[in-house]
Amino acid sequence: MRLVIARCQVDYVGRLTAHLPMAERLLLVKADGSVLVHSDGGSYKPLNWMSPPCWLIEEPDRWIVENKAGEKLVIAIDEVVHDFKYELGVDPGLVKDGVEAHLQKLLAEHIATLGDGYSLIRREYPTAIGPVDILCRDDAGVTVAVEIKRRGEIDGVEQLTRYLELLNRDPLLKPVKGIFAAQQIRPQAKTLAEDRGIRCVVLDYDALRGTESDDLRLF
Repeated sequence: MRLVIARCQVDYVGRLTAHLPMAERLLLVKADGSVLVHSDGGSYKPLNWMSPPCWLIEEPDRWIVENKAGEKLVIAIDEVVHDFKYELGVDPGLVKDGVEAHLQKLLAEHIATLGDGYSLIRREYPTAIGPVDILCRDDAGVTVAVEIKRRGEIDGVEQLTRYLELLNRDPLLKPVKGIFAAQQIRPQAKTLAEDRGIRCVVLDYDALRGTESDDLRLF
């Protein structure tokens, strides 16, 4: 992990263009090759970033980050305030809680819950930025990445978006669609997902287990 605080200007050139004027920012370079540009606000989300696979070229007054698609993140550096490196080592990864882990297993066993003709490719499909919960194919043979949560929040949609961005660079998999599956999905998360072309599916845990709900019923 490398942390650089620098006064810099950032330009992204690719499918879209974006410009960040000169200001002091945090540049974060991860061992997987990803480069993220953060400000002191905006919570966890970077102002701009380049996901792996990509490579960083350092020049005396600028960084150029480029991926295989030819997209570039150009960081013009006016002054470096702090430059720190630290080896974090191998991370054991996120351990899902019991319900999420069981939901993933059950959905993989009953993949037709997502639709007729769906077939499982594998659970925990590995990528450079972490495992995709479920990778499957729909009835038309299109690859689908599924992110599973107990409660569907905006951060889960962001996580799936990053997976889709990476998977769609693989010529053997693309085009890859996304499904955000959870027991409950917040309205804001649903709106964001649908705006990004991601389908939302509400999972019935009891139905997947083949048991009746314990909720009180009138009839």
